[in-house]
Amino acid sequence: MKLDRSFPADRLASVRTNARFGARPAPGRHPLVVLSPGFTLHRATLTTLAEELASQGYVVALLDHAYESFGTTFTDRGAARADKAAARTLTCVACETVEAAPTDEGEKKLLARAARNRAADISFVVDELTRPARDRRHAPEGRKRSPDYAALIDPRHIGAAGHSLGGNAAAVAAGTDRRIRAAANLDGTFFAPVPQAAAGRPVLMLGTRDGHDPQARDTTWPRTWERLHGWKRWLTVADSGHFTFIDMPILGGQAGVTDPSAPLSGKRSGEITTRYVTAFFDRHLRGLPRPLLDGPSKANPEVAFHTP
Repeated sequence: MKLDRSFPADRLASVRTNARFGARPAPGRHPLVVLSPGFTLHRATLTTLAEELASQGYVVALLDHAYESFGTTFTDRGAARADKAAARTLTCVACETVEAAPTDEGEKKLLARAARNRAADISFVVDELTRPARDRRHAPEGRKRSPDYAALIDPRHIGAAGHSLGGNAAAVAAGTDRRIRAAANLDGTFFAPVPQAAAGRPVLMLGTRDGHDPQARDTTWPRTWERLHGWKRWLTVADSGHFTFIDMPILGGQAGVTDPSAPLSGKRSGEITTRYVTAFFDRHLRGLPRPLLDGPSKANPEVAFHTP
């Protein structure tokens, strides 16, 4: 398939989101959720989930992990005049490193290291967002000082979620950072084991039925499930694919493009992902009852609950 025919430049340029710059935050302090994308993927692939969480009263931070995705652009305000920022677009250096691994085992070790590094990135972002502006160093000349997000965040209610490698990183972060109270893994292999400190934290594992059924080839899910002794859910979605849990099938559906190996519609993909992830954080960061997480429902026949 020639994607440039299905997604011409003018169609891509016309994509609009529900988020906008300069939106006024609701008063008070709110739970924070940090989102990490899949390996090689841009943070924008989690836009639908981020918008849904924000619309429900969460502060949401979407991460790009430097040199782990294609086309990520960083603005260097300090290196430019105050009225014009310089920009650097990075390539995926880590992709080349992983692809060059001589063995499958070597590749898994590199991805495990990347997951742990991403967990450190998540903690760094939590540090920055929860530190009051008055406690930060003065911004360098010509660089705009970042807003005081700490005034918006309830530091007692912080969670992390991610897709693929980002989901592994979120679970690791829950074990390496005591501030992260709950973690959701969206179809991510646990290349890096979940630390013992996270074993008692709430964990949501939401994946494909073919790839993450208890009898599937990815043995890291059953192994992780056995280690978890706190609140936990293992859910799989019928007719889903690895990208079901991000924006790709949603955009593809709007453009009339579907993946034959993952026939679940883009509309249902977005609905299932946002409903279950939001319910998970509502329950564990806000203490709200969410019966959706108690078992199968007629409204969501594609979702199966597993208790191996």
